[in-house]
Amino acid sequence: MIDHALGASRYGTSDEPGAARRRRLAVGLLLAGLVLALAGLAAGSDGWSWPQLHGADSALIFGEIRAPRTLGAWLVGALLGLAGAVAQGLFRNPLADPYLLGSAAGASLAVALVLAVGSLGAAMPVMTAASGLARLGLVGAAFVGAFAGVALTLALARGAQQTPRLLLAGVVVGVVLSALGDLVATVAPESLRGKQVFMLGTTGFLGWANVGVLGVGLLLTLPVAWRLARVLDALTLGEDSARSLGLALARWRLLLVAVLALATGIAVSQAGLVAFVGLAAPHLVRRCAPAPNGYTLIASAAAGGTLLLAADVMARSLIAPQELPVGIVTAVLGGGYLLWLLRQRRLG
Repeated sequence: MIDHALGASRYGTSDEPGAARRRRLAVGLLLAGLVLALAGLAAGSDGWSWPQLHGADSALIFGEIRAPRTLGAWLVGALLGLAGAVAQGLFRNPLADPYLLGSAAGASLAVALVLAVGSLGAAMPVMTAASGLARLGLVGAAFVGAFAGVALTLALARGAQQTPRLLLAGVVVGVVLSALGDLVATVAPESLRGKQVFMLGTTGFLGWANVGVLGVGLLLTLPVAWRLARVLDALTLGEDSARSLGLALARWRLLLVAVLALATGIAVSQAGLVAFVGLAAPHLVRRCAPAPNGYTLIASAAAGGTLLLAADVMARSLIAPQELPVGIVTAVLGGGYLLWLLRQRRLG
């Protein structure tokens, strides 16, 4: 019923120019991903070099450092791109990003608590309360914190019945949890450096275990998001039209929020708060090749992976042998893109 009603939408099956643009984008993302993967394997602290497979040191560098970091960076970007596409479709806002529902602030607070426990011990009441998070480690705490932030947003919004209330609750939760994280860092200033590393995002610690977690996360979230793509297509027609199609919007929104939270939580727990990828990737896909949400979700995941992998290669190479935090590179590139877009629209 939904498919039939959406068949006459602005993205028709006979849209040959649009289909050609979508094919070109898919081929472009595939080629760019392959080129960047090779660049990621060649980029290191000693400059650009291709490791020799017959040496023990070279095999270690190639197989245990550069390869998992390269694949892990792509997977983190893919999860953020997918989450950004879900968020923008759910809120019908091209400026929505994966951190909109409090996941970033929740993860940051959890990381701050764990670092504070490590620096101060469990003497203070707030530290004692955080000792359970400390047992999980930074990765587990960040994942739990991201989910807790989204759960608090849902509780404050009384579910997912109304999108404006959900959006407002996410903003409130983000501000409050960020303030609490700053308070913890003030109480335990030794934790500030570690929190800053998490806030800036990093791909330097990704190994094969992280790649496994990220890969499982993408395999879990991408098919579910694709199955829910028709719900996002219906929401583009307006809530009244979506209800007329027989959709239980509260239930479908809750499922979309769960996918958003899972993808964001896994990405954040492994690489920290990488900025702008979840915002820019789906925006670029819609600008280059407008399409139904089924295509947009998959293409946004691929675009997010490509963008973050490009940023990771730049972070390793620009001031080698030192590295830039990858979140700084994505923030500069993403911010520059948005400024250029605003200028183009003003001139237009």
